[in-house]
Amino acid sequence: MTATQQKPENTSVPLHAGRRLPVLKRLSGKLLRLTLLFGLLAEVMIFVPIIADMRVRWLSDRLNTVAAASVVLAASDSENVPQSVQNDVLLATGTKAIVLREKGASRLLAVSEMPSKVDKHIDITVTDPITMIRDAFDTLINGGHRIIRVYGPVGDTGKIIELLTSDAPLRNAMLRYAGNVALISLFISLITAGLVFLTISRLLIRPIQRMSDNMLAFAQAPDDPQRIIKPEAREDELGIAQRELADMQHQLQRTLSEQKHLADLGLAVSKINHDMRNILASAQLISDHLANTSDPAIQRFVPKLVRTIDRAINYSQTVLAYGGTQEAPPQRRRVKLRTIISDVEEMLNLDTKSEIEFKNLVPADFEIDVDPDQFFRVISNLCRNSVQAMASDTRSDPSVVKRLTITAGQIGTTSIIGIDDTGPGLPPKARENLFTAFKGSARSGGTGLGLAIVHELVRAHGGTIELRGGDGAGTSFEIRIPDQPVSLAEWRSRRDSAS
Repeated sequence: MTATQQKPENTSVPLHAGRRLPVLKRLSGKLLRLTLLFGLLAEVMIFVPIIADMRVRWLSDRLNTVAAASVVLAASDSENVPQSVQNDVLLATGTKAIVLREKGASRLLAVSEMPSKVDKHIDITVTDPITMIRDAFDTLINGGHRIIRVYGPVGDTGKIIELLTSDAPLRNAMLRYAGNVALISLFISLITAGLVFLTISRLLIRPIQRMSDNMLAFAQAPDDPQRIIKPEAREDELGIAQRELADMQHQLQRTLSEQKHLADLGLAVSKINHDMRNILASAQLISDHLANTSDPAIQRFVPKLVRTIDRAINYSQTVLAYGGTQEAPPQRRRVKLRTIISDVEEMLNLDTKSEIEFKNLVPADFEIDVDPDQFFRVISNLCRNSVQAMASDTRSDPSVVKRLTITAGQIGTTSIIGIDDTGPGLPPKARENLFTAFKGSARSGGTGLGLAIVHELVRAHGGTIELRGGDGAGTSFEIRIPDQPVSLAEWRSRRDSAS
């Protein structure tokens, strides 16, 4: 391959793009870092009061030791304890001076050297947590070279024992203890973080990663049924999310299938459209020649033939509108509904052998404000469906009535049209998907486009269509079409013409 013949860049999403992320950017990596951080924070929150308590215990132990030694010193008859004994006691207890207070009097039991000043006074009976934590940090940060005075009661005797000592041993003990606790805390944090991470990874991260990988795979081939996620048998939020994702993918595949069906239908119609218009143009020329004949029968049928051909030409030109959702807005006029129904009856051309009775009960003077061509399509689609349903009813009982009845009335400014038949009714699938293209067909092999077109045209007129019955006792559709709003001048003109 030459330098100029480079491979085109692949812009598709990899199937497992989520797994190729750097470790630190993955959800599992972020979870591990956060778990370690929060574990350490928890240990620090526990570590601080532990150190403060260790300091108080250390001072209490030292004070108790000194108190035990002070019993021997206080029991001596001699007013002055030998310096050698004092030094041994002070060395054993790690103090510089020991004082016993009793009944308001103070007695110096032992002293090696009296410091020039005392840097801090500590009452061992103060157990306030805030004070304990503050003093512990003060010892760790500022201690090591200070002289402290520690005092507290000796049991229930009412005596108070005091000692003077350096805080360096205390600080060193606190540092050693803090180091040991820190190592143990770190070990516990790592174990806890690992267990929490493994648990959350198994319960949350892996299912989420599985859903992410599935969505990437489904996006590459949404029409492949094998790419639909298989939900796990779990009742938590992730189980619900997986089931909802599976339902959404099923719905998307059905929608894509319907869109493909519609696109194929539009392609087929577009191929037929050109030749169909030529055929209809030829039929129109023939009808023009027939109009010049003197045969009365031909003269009676020619106008209807011309109107039928004109409608067919118009349908041929707009047949692609449904697929492109480009149905023309209705050109509404006042028309006589009975005439439209009569044209529909002639178009159906019911054979007497079919035993289907067509009853047009619309009053001759009943007017409706609609687009005549579009409303002809509405009535013809509904009537054709009823006729086909009754014709396909293979029940041999001669007493079965097959009748299609069209009625009309008006409430206020709303026209109500009823289309009722005595057919077998609609199957459950058709009722559940009524007015949905490719789903609402009542016949095997039907597309369901007829009712979908009817619904769209009625809504374009600002009206509604509802199914009344249809569960085995015939089918009844009710259409409600409101009159188009008129201006005040037009209303007055109609009123004057009516009077």
